Amino acid sequence: MEETMNFTFDGNISREVLENYLSRSVTAAGLYESKTLEDDLRAIREMGVKFLGRASGIWYMTMDDEEHFRLSKELADKVHAQDPEVILQSCVFEWITRRMETVEIPDYVFEAFGMEPEHRSFRLDDALFTDESSGYTSRRDDPAKDGGIPDLSRQEARLWFYYRATRYIDCGYEALHMGQVHLYTANDKGMAKTAELFGMIRAYARIHGRRHKILLDAHTHGVNIRGKLLFDYHAMPFTRMPLLEVPGEELVLVREGYSEGGENPNGWSAKTMPYLMEYDNWGGLVVDDREKIPREELAWRDWWGYDQIAWFANQPEASRNHFLEYTYKWTEINNPNAYFELPFRRMIHNAEVFMKRGDNGEMDAQDFYQINTKSAACPMGFDQEETAKRLWATGHSLREQAANPEMLIRYGAENVYDEETGMKLPEKIVVYGSFQSHVGAVKNDSNSELTRMYYIGDNTYTLSVVIPFAGTYDYSVATYGTLSATYQSDGYPRSGSSNKAHFTTQKDNMVVRFRYQFITNKVTVEMFE
Repeated sequence: MEETMNFTFDGNISREVLENYLSRSVTAAGLYESKTLEDDLRAIREMGVKFLGRASGIWYMTMDDEEHFRLSKELADKVHAQDPEVILQSCVFEWITRRMETVEIPDYVFEAFGMEPEHRSFRLDDALFTDESSGYTSRRDDPAKDGGIPDLSRQEARLWFYYRATRYIDCGYEALHMGQVHLYTANDKGMAKTAELFGMIRAYARIHGRRHKILLDAHTHGVNIRGKLLFDYHAMPFTRMPLLEVPGEELVLVREGYSEGGENPNGWSAKTMPYLMEYDNWGGLVVDDREKIPREELAWRDWWGYDQIAWFANQPEASRNHFLEYTYKWTEINNPNAYFELPFRRMIHNAEVFMKRGDNGEMDAQDFYQINTKSAACPMGFDQEETAKRLWATGHSLREQAANPEMLIRYGAENVYDEETGMKLPEKIVVYGSFQSHVGAVKNDSNSELTRMYYIGDNTYTLSVVIPFAGTYDYSVATYGTLSATYQSDGYPRSGSSNKAHFTTQKDNMVVRFRYQFITNKVTVEMFE
């Protein structure tokens, strides 16, 4: 399959090539610091990875900056020596620290802003928000951590962003994750100065970039300014609901993730832009003592007391493989423009996983998730390479067969009338029942927006969901979300919530598509593996 995928671009990137890259993307956070880099390179090659997300970047400045860029370039050189098509992404995050004042501003940075070069370093206080009541500053004694969120309406912050972006471009990186853009642009009305800055970064890449292009994304559903998009594609973490009725600490993903459309910076337009979804991290273990918190309370503490990747890493191997498959299928059907950025390497902080080493057989603590097959070369790998390769090998068959419409926030059927009878079609149709808790909704909620069906034309509504665990579930279809007329497979209306039909999933992680036709009131259930 990979032999037919096109990864060629120079200057601009087509939608096809961009989506090919996103479909072979992984989160490889801090790969430039990896102690198992040779095995990481092997896994990248054997898996067919083409996009290394978060491969470099800093939050706190704990390393000498020149050493950071040296290691970042060294990584890019090694990856490109193995496969010159791979895109490496670095990060310019929404956080700056006092250590930035050890970095001297190069002349070219001043000149890019039309300023006279001067001999000085960056100034933290000139780049932060001045209103400390915002909570955007964090004063600490350690200069590597003393700082806060930069204010991009201030020129000093823009100088810093431009400097870091251009240094990564010089290191061979062709994508930048720009963090939580809506935080640092709070004082930039209409994001005018931000758009100007991003234009300057793109202009630098057109001259200095490996393929004369830098791809920009951020954690955002999109920024559209007068019809033009600020980012090349979008990125966002998943949203979850705990699944309390299943033993253990299971959860399901919730349908969301709309991606704004408009004119892409590469010149092509679409109603909905491609975007990545990933397991995010923000601290590993987010509660002090998981064992002392009641199960029902712990379920709502982020992801069972963890951040996203730490919860995932702390599951048994079979459960991790199960959830990886579930996430891939969930992403495929919930938006034909979304791509699951598989976890490859990500920090789990204080949520260490204890496992038997692959070199000496002794028990040890691992504070990074690594997808690698465990071996002497990567003794603390999580053994999920083969699962990832199997998922990628399935391609987008489920997306082609059963995906929900790309405009997730528009359900359709506004002012639509049946041609034969003249009856107005209902705008709200909800499928409900015992299955709802397995897709992130409240069980038996006939008014749920999470299991509301989409109108696709010809009097027909559909909704696709992933059912993570095999079993028998009941369901019914409610018109207008009420229980005065509900429908199952025989087309006759019933009243009340107790009237249900059933469906059975024979395997875990099966896709189920409900279909309802107005006037005939025919309801069908289709299943896909």
